[in-house]
Amino acid sequence: MTRSCYVESCTVETNDGIKLHTRLFKPREEMKDNLVIVLVHPYSIMGGCQGLMRGIASGLAGRGYRAVTFDMRGVGKSTGRPSLMGFSEIRDVVAVCKWVTENLSGDRVLLVGSSAGAPISGSAVDLIEQVVGYVSLGYPFGLTASILFGRHHKSILQSPKPKLFVMGTKDGFTSVKQLENKLKSAAGRVETHLIEGVSHFQMEGPDYDAQMVDLILKFTASL
Repeated sequence: MTRSCYVESCTVETNDGIKLHTRLFKPREEMKDNLVIVLVHPYSIMGGCQGLMRGIASGLAGRGYRAVTFDMRGVGKSTGRPSLMGFSEIRDVVAVCKWVTENLSGDRVLLVGSSAGAPISGSAVDLIEQVVGYVSLGYPFGLTASILFGRHHKSILQSPKPKLFVMGTKDGFTSVKQLENKLKSAAGRVETHLIEGVSHFQMEGPDYDAQMVDLILKFTASL
């Protein structure tokens, strides 16, 4: 238990037999909504893990929402191996969302992906009926990043579900112009929020957790 919430650990199994170490952050006070927010961490191969999402998850729980983090395959206590382009990890996101709907009475799920977790979760959005919206924190749309994650772009851009893209104006992986050009073709409701002067890895840091919580909850209120 942290000061603002309870934290429970469990294991979620994917349809290809991978066991994912998962944490549920629960409000200490009364829940405000049956919505559950599933957070998908940055690139496993570069050290991404669910611990990076802890600040946002505990902040959301402190505001009355259940939040779930998990280590994707090959990270921490999760079994299996990470994939280079993040396609195997789509199964991980689907498995956790399915677990949420079956075990937490969560018939509404918001998917939030950070950095490489954004394209991976974006590819899962339309595979899960209960997902009602999507938030990207630093989606790597840029040219170099697209070598790894370009095949994920189509899924989220074509999804009719509401989307919010949050990015620092000094992202490094994606320029503001690249973000705007990509989102021109996006279906459904699309919102963007730019954080002036902030780099990709700065935005992932704990100094911006509270701001990410505020942005996620503001978007949640409109779903």
